[in-house]
Amino acid sequence: MNNKMTSQEILSLAREVMYIESDAIKNVADLLNESFSDACDLILRSKGKLITIGIGKSGHIARKISATLSSTGTSSFFINAADASHGDLGMISPTDIILAMSYSGETQELISILPSLKKMNLKLISITGDPKSTLAKASDSHILVEIEKEACPLNLAPTASTTASLAVGDALAATLTECRNFSSEDFAKSHPSGSLGKRLLLKVSDIMHTGDKIPTIKPSQMLSKGLIEISQKNLGMVAIIDNDNRVLGIFTDGDLRRSLDSKIDVHRTPMSEVMSKKYKTAANNMLAIDSMKLLKQHKITHLLITDKNQILLGALNIHDLLQAGIVRSI
Repeated sequence: MNNKMTSQEILSLAREVMYIESDAIKNVADLLNESFSDACDLILRSKGKLITIGIGKSGHIARKISATLSSTGTSSFFINAADASHGDLGMISPTDIILAMSYSGETQELISILPSLKKMNLKLISITGDPKSTLAKASDSHILVEIEKEACPLNLAPTASTTASLAVGDALAATLTECRNFSSEDFAKSHPSGSLGKRLLLKVSDIMHTGDKIPTIKPSQMLSKGLIEISQKNLGMVAIIDNDNRVLGIFTDGDLRRSLDSKIDVHRTPMSEVMSKKYKTAANNMLAIDSMKLLKQHKITHLLITDKNQILLGALNIHDLLQAGIVRSI
């Protein structure tokens, strides 16, 4: 390696950085007091949005906290403190509430807009490392994030302080989520493309094969034709139905192996003799995640979708759930 540090020294330094940051979070957690509860109460009573404001590294943390809040039931957006005094304060309404972040509590870009925020009669929550700072004193609620030292070897770059501030933001978001009774279903609605959204919103009807894509055959037809149907529709199974499209049974790849072991003549054996009458069905409005649980529970890989009268509506297999991102979510 092109440096003076050995691999072991590099790993040791990396671990030390993480230890310092984890200790900072623990220490800040111990510092939490009624001010945190007051901040939560102010946010919960607010009829507007929670506006996070910061600059530099604190600005990056404020932006992330805002994103977390928005996705967990607290409407929020971020404003860069440098832009706030150049027009962005116009984005704030009188019903909004401010969460300002500055470890020193003396960031000039933030201090300069305090009179404007007060003139708008806005409630102000701050997160700083100094309870005596200008920002802390001007706040309706101040959350202290005081650390012993930064994780940076020079003790200069914001590292432990920003990590601890982010943890406080996450604690705020999580606490507000609980207070609002924000459910996993609510979360899924704002994350329809995410794995949780798929687990809680995607239904069987969204992914099942329908119409001509469903492999079907009549009970009097020969097994040989059933094998062709399985091959052409590529679902690893075929549904045996009557003239009213009512399901009578199923024949899968596993049934085929058992039939061949029994030396059955595929050209002379009707599907009614080899089909399995013990099949599992699901409703088309069932959640896809529940259909996956059904497959796992019964140790099967195929599922027929029917109505209450056993009329065939669709079919799916484990590969459909895999492609939909459901299987890895279990």
